[in-house]
Amino acid sequence: MQQPVSFEDLIAKAEALNLYQNLVIQVNKDFLLANIDLDFEVDILPSSMKYLLHEVIFKLIQEKFADYLNLLYIIDVSEEKIKQLDGSDTLVLSEQVTFLILQREWQKVWFRNHYKS
Repeated sequence: MQQPVSFEDLIAKAEALNLYQNLVIQVNKDFLLANIDLDFEVDILPSSMKYLLHEVIFKLIQEKFADYLNLLYIIDVSEEKIKQLDGSDTLVLSEQVTFLILQREWQKVWFRNHYKS
């Protein structure tokens, strides 16, 4: 599996394989596991999901850092990738983390679909 390099690439791959709704469901599931109040409708526009997700991640970094770290742990975002990010601008950092979250969630959805019986 080749990881998507941009948000647009990720969405294009998800829609091409008819897995976009599965991606939304996976995001909802992991946020629920992390006790973060976020529940997207399965037919949400990709741009809206990205915007709302970015907003939530930004607020978590600013106000509830422990919850943010717990979310990254539950989703299983690579610690190495997080450490490579520049944290000097929280807005940019939250945007990059949002993409890493979506990338990891997409990986879960793709593997589940690719290897199902």
